[in-house]
Amino acid sequence: MTENLVYDTYQPTLNELRYTFGGHEPVRGLKPGEVLTLYTEDCFGAAVHGIDDLPSKVCEMPYLNGVTGPFFVAGAEPGDTLAVHFLDIEPARDWGVSATFPHFGALTSTHTTATLQAPLEERVWRYDIDTAARIVRFQARNSDFSIDLPLAPMQGTVGVAPAGGQALSTITSDVHGGNLDTPEIRAGVTLYLPVAVHGALLALGDGHARQGRGEVSGVAVETAMRTTITVDVLKGVTTSTPRIETDDMLMSIGCARPLEDAARTAGADMVAWIAELTGLDTLDAYQLIAQAGDTTVGNVVDPAYTMLAGMPKRLLGGTVIQQGVHDRLRSTPWPPAPGGGAS
Repeated sequence: MTENLVYDTYQPTLNELRYTFGGHEPVRGLKPGEVLTLYTEDCFGAAVHGIDDLPSKVCEMPYLNGVTGPFFVAGAEPGDTLAVHFLDIEPARDWGVSATFPHFGALTSTHTTATLQAPLEERVWRYDIDTAARIVRFQARNSDFSIDLPLAPMQGTVGVAPAGGQALSTITSDVHGGNLDTPEIRAGVTLYLPVAVHGALLALGDGHARQGRGEVSGVAVETAMRTTITVDVLKGVTTSTPRIETDDMLMSIGCARPLEDAARTAGADMVAWIAELTGLDTLDAYQLIAQAGDTTVGNVVDPAYTMLAGMPKRLLGGTVIQQGVHDRLRSTPWPPAPGGGAS
C-alpha cells in the first residue's frame, strides 16, 4: 500500500563524500521499497564555480568524482542482484561546469597514447541551467556563439562495493558499476548491479545536466543533483556485469579497454541474458541480437571505457524480466502524495 511507503532524505557534507567503492562503512541503511532522495555533488566537489577556477588550481588531487554513501541495503548478500530504480534526477543548482585538460580526453594525447602534439589548454566553461525551461546554455569562450541544449539529467557514477575487499577509485568502472558515464542512467530506468559484499554498499554521484555520447572531452555538464531512488534485492539472481532496464529496452554494460573489449563484454552478456530469458540457444540468441540489437557508446575517456548492448523488449514476447522488478519499482508513487512527504 502506498500509505506504508517510507520517504527519506540524505545530504552529505563535502567531508563525507567518498572516493572509492569499497573500504568505507555505510552511512545509513536502505530497505527494499524505501524511497530515498539524496544529494550528490559534482565531480569537482563544488570547487569549480566559473571560468577562472581551473581544476588543477582549486581541486585537491586525487579527490575527484566523490560519491554519496555507501548505503547498506537490507537483505543484499553476495550472489544476489541489486535493482536500483531512479525515480527522479534533478539539478540541485542553476549552473554547471565543464572543462578540458592537458592530457585527458578522447581527442588528445594521454599517458597511454603518447604523441608529440602540444597538450590541450586547461579551460573551463560555465553553463546556465534552467530547470523550468528544461535547457542548459552553452556559451563559447572565444566568440559570441551560444546555444540552448536540452536538459537531460543523469547520474554518471553508480556502483556497489567490489569483491575481495577491494577499494576501487570512483573514477573508473568495472563489474561493480562505478564511473559508467552513460546517458541511459536517467529517471525512469532500473540499474542492476551484482552484489559482492554483505549489504551491497551502494553509492552514487557525478551528476550531469547533460552529456554527449562518448563524453569525448572527459567532462560533461557537471552539477550537483537531487536524486530519488528506490531499491530491491533479487535473491539468488546472479548478474555478471551491470545491466539496465527501461520501459522499452534491455541493456548490458561492458567496461574495459580497449573499446572493442568493452563492446564484447556488453554483447556477450546480452547474448547470455537473451538466451536465458527466451530459451534460445547461444547462437540463435547471437543471431537475433545481430539483426535486432543495438550497440551504443557510453564513454571513451575514463580509465575503463563503457559500451552498451541493447535489445528492444517488445521482441521478447512478453517474457517476465528480472521477476518484474522494473515495472514494480516504476509504479512507486513520486512525487509523494500530500501528507506522504519525506521524513
